[in-house]
Amino acid sequence: MDFATLGENFFSEIECQPLKNTFLIHKNQALYRKLGLDWDSQTLLKIASGEKFFQGVSPIASVYAGHQFGHFAGQLGDGRSCLIGQVLHNPPLQGQIHSHEFSLKGAGKTPYSRGADGRAVLRSSIREYLCSIAMQGLNIATTEALTLVGSETEVYRENIETGAIVMRTASSHIRFGHFEWFAALGQKTEVKKLADFVIEHYYPQCQGVQKYVDFFNEVVERTAKMIAHWQAQGFAHGVMNTDNMSILGLTIDYGPFGFLETYNPKFICNHSDHEGRYAFDQQPGIGLWNLSQLADSLSSLIEVKQAKTVLDNYQPYLVKAYSTLMRKKFGFTQKDEQDNVLIGQFFEVLYQHKKDYSNSLRQLSDIDKLTQDTDFDAWIKLYDKRIAQEDNPNRIEMIKSVNPKYILRNYLAEVAIRKAEDDKDYGEIDTLFTLLSSPFSEHQDLEGYTQEAPDWAKNLEVSCSS
Repeated sequence: MDFATLGENFFSEIECQPLKNTFLIHKNQALYRKLGLDWDSQTLLKIASGEKFFQGVSPIASVYAGHQFGHFAGQLGDGRSCLIGQVLHNPPLQGQIHSHEFSLKGAGKTPYSRGADGRAVLRSSIREYLCSIAMQGLNIATTEALTLVGSETEVYRENIETGAIVMRTASSHIRFGHFEWFAALGQKTEVKKLADFVIEHYYPQCQGVQKYVDFFNEVVERTAKMIAHWQAQGFAHGVMNTDNMSILGLTIDYGPFGFLETYNPKFICNHSDHEGRYAFDQQPGIGLWNLSQLADSLSSLIEVKQAKTVLDNYQPYLVKAYSTLMRKKFGFTQKDEQDNVLIGQFFEVLYQHKKDYSNSLRQLSDIDKLTQDTDFDAWIKLYDKRIAQEDNPNRIEMIKSVNPKYILRNYLAEVAIRKAEDDKDYGEIDTLFTLLSSPFSEHQDLEGYTQEAPDWAKNLEVSCSS
């Protein structure tokens, strides 16, 4: 693995601790094909459960630090995940992705488990697997889940649950926290070594005397675009600690996440976030704060003034990406200085009348249906005037192409979890996989999955427990 060439200061070799009586619950067949894998079913299961080495490579767990809920937490690291291998792409995928790493989450203790068992329970693993599929379907930058493995191993949380493993893939799993760890130790040589590694493998366009500044600017831009997509599609991460921020601008680590259902910009998806630090409307600001911590970690390579100049680019990057997405979501092809007001008024209707975020945006493709809701009467008149300014014959198709019909609502995930835990019925996972892989499609035989949460599910809570 390329990451292993960094040396022993960056990781520890480990042995995976296999689960009992493992079985494959689900495989992401499209990703499997894209990566050019050709394992038979038994080999796939053994690799995905940590029972067999990937290409004979010993698994490794990396060390990193991080700011958790705004406070520096010191040494963290891969406490229940490990890198198990890598595939190279020649020619590169999409013209620029040269490799994919493979990571197992839930394969047992590592030197960084901090007293925990290194396991992941089936409940949280189903959520992680499905959410990575959902984000990919929504065209949001993300790590990708390849397999979900179940077992008969008992894992102790609030109750006795069963252990599971998710195999994830990404070009790299390097986080802001990797830089923070070596910066905190004052190991400038290692900070430079890591930065050079990331530039060589993932940002080769950054060259010359300004390469570290250019690299940081690339990270700022990718992070801003990622969060702009989160905000546009109503995604709340829940635990935006710096150790959960990817150096490639990928969404990583799906724990107590949530999608906006009833519109509320103050939405807090993580029951453990008592202060609302990571509330939905706080995410753009937290993204900038996290990037500031990364800038501090790179201070031996980038001057403070240079870092500030780059950080000043964050807001324009985010606003540009978000505005572009929102114009598409409302079917606009041209800019109008009043668009922000019109869009804001739409969201005010949603907030005042407790409307569903995704369903309401999707209904913009069917104005006749939307006009049946009298809550939108005044707003529809303004919207009609706005769309009359443009001759856009593809407006309906544009709206449908960016406003999902299907999202991973908490209750849908909960139904899949309960069927899996109580009945060993994994069919609901497959159904959700189909919907979330193509969330903009109609799937007319499955329209029941667009419904808002039933009464029993309106107070579902998720936390960091997994």
